[in-house]
Amino acid sequence: MSERAAPFYCPYCGDEDLRPSAEAHGAWECAACSRAFSLKFLGLLTQGLKRSDSSGAQI
Repeated sequence: MSERAAPFYCPYCGDEDLRPSAEAHGAWECAACSRAFSLKFLGLLTQGLKRSDSSGAQI
């Protein structure tokens, strides 16, 4: 990926008026609620990972 991935909405107020922050890599500023936040890509999950939820459990 050559471009920076950008969030579409503020995680606090849901507004779309976001701007990259100069503070750190992955930092964003929301003009609507005046909050600053950062995003970090952790990685991809392995395909063999099984969830331990009850969606497949029989009752």
